Amino acid sequence: MLDYYSVISKIVFIALLTCACNEKQPVDLQEGLLGHWELKDNADDVSGKDQHAIVRGDINFNVPGPRGRNDAAEFSGKGAWLEVPIDQSPELGRGDFSVSLWVKLQDDGTGIPGDLLSQYDSLNQNGFHLSIKTNAVTTSLANYNQVHFGVNANKTSDWKDYGSPDSTLGAFSMTSFEGSLYAGLSHPDKDKSGNVFRLDSLGRWVDCGSPDGSNSVMALAVFNNELYAGTGKYRFGGSALPESENLTKGGRILRYGKNKKWIDNGELPNTEAIGGLITYKNTLYASSLYHPAGFFRLGQENKWVDCGTPDGKRVVALGVYDGYIYATSYDGGNVYRYDGQSWTDCGHLGENTQTYSFAVYYGQLYVGTWPSGRVYRFDGIDNWKDVGRLGSELEVMGMLVHNGRLLAGTLPLAEVYAYKGDTIWEKLTRLDHTPDVTYRRAWTMAENNGKLYCSTLPSGKIYGFELGRNVLSPTPLKNGWQHITAVKSENQLALYINGEKVAQSDSFEGGAFDLNARVPLRIGFGANSHFKGKMSDLRLYQRSLDQKEIKLLSNLTDY
Repeated sequence: MLDYYSVISKIVFIALLTCACNEKQPVDLQEGLLGHWELKDNADDVSGKDQHAIVRGDINFNVPGPRGRNDAAEFSGKGAWLEVPIDQSPELGRGDFSVSLWVKLQDDGTGIPGDLLSQYDSLNQNGFHLSIKTNAVTTSLANYNQVHFGVNANKTSDWKDYGSPDSTLGAFSMTSFEGSLYAGLSHPDKDKSGNVFRLDSLGRWVDCGSPDGSNSVMALAVFNNELYAGTGKYRFGGSALPESENLTKGGRILRYGKNKKWIDNGELPNTEAIGGLITYKNTLYASSLYHPAGFFRLGQENKWVDCGTPDGKRVVALGVYDGYIYATSYDGGNVYRYDGQSWTDCGHLGENTQTYSFAVYYGQLYVGTWPSGRVYRFDGIDNWKDVGRLGSELEVMGMLVHNGRLLAGTLPLAEVYAYKGDTIWEKLTRLDHTPDVTYRRAWTMAENNGKLYCSTLPSGKIYGFELGRNVLSPTPLKNGWQHITAVKSENQLALYINGEKVAQSDSFEGGAFDLNARVPLRIGFGANSHFKGKMSDLRLYQRSLDQKEIKLLSNLTDY
């Protein structure tokens, strides 16, 4: 029998031998390389595969990159991208693949970051996306600068019922914060105020407290990496329900301080309920839901500065697009935009009297309406293109782009539709079956942990859904140069930032996803929008990179 010291000696010898073997196997970053666009002087592929990209729009090469050299490209965000033609684009098939690149956002707060790399066939719903997501949905900033990686081969999950947190009548607001879904709830009871609940990793709703004594948390937003809530005394009669017995006025903005504590950040003058929250030019803005119309920005010492409204009209839901804040209105069915100083009327949408929610899809702005139940695309001032009615519905509420598809919720049946192009909308499901009520709403949406969530009224339930498979970073991408790696392996998606894993999907059968999309590979453009920022050293591998390789690629030293 071996004595103790002999066993230890053998273990040490094996460990040293293993280290020696590893040292003799240097990392080969050329293995499985499908494409390599340095983006230093041009859009050429230097992998030897000759998958050279065509420059579309305004892109500047030879700009300072992550290593301090002029080895990056700057994308304007205005109709600019790089395109590898179909006959030269890679075919990813059913196997593993990885994407590695350096990114620096142009974080001036005047637009959405957009797509980094995409090869997606929207007709057949197959391909992949690597994007940085910002979703402004109805009253809330639902997602802000979160990295998304998704694949699809025309596969959809079932809708999962996550219940009604705290027996709410409806979650009017939702947002993704620090890796969890937060929901702002509404309660009509006399002695109960609106509150915020968080969905934990086990699917349980966790109480985060009540910001104030009003009946609803109308809006949520992440600003400066902190969670903000806007409160309101919601008039339930607007949803054909009995009015609340809670008469406490809202109109306050509060910041979450953890452990059910909310820190007061001031009150909007003459405001009963918050209409929307948005960040623009690195400042927080808020609007009033009811008359008198109001629109304000957060100033010093929690004072809200009156920024005026267009001709006294209400501006409600807010979204940032192409350098402006765009705002819906319940006074006449127009859309307005704000440049930081003044308002411009962008025109009236059909025969509608109210506009409800925005989404940006393939770089263009879309808006939902009442009472036509139609969605319109913005093609310029006073130029709105009708892109169809959603079934026989009357109102289009929450909208966002989830893994390449534009989705929208409706009233009066709380249905969810997917846009198929032209004027065609496909009904996916109905979420609220409450009997004996006039209106059922699919109110708002948000993405978290790779899934889409949609809230309903009056059932108060929140449902989750997934197109294909997705991962989403738990926090916004930081300023400055950041390294991103996205990996599809045999049974999982994983996302790395600066060499550290930040998100991974549930296990799935990766071989069931045929990603051969017969469409061009696009750098800096996709189903969300044109990328605005800088990019360097983009690599596409037909294999899954391991942790050591990812660490090496994310290192600022030469390799």
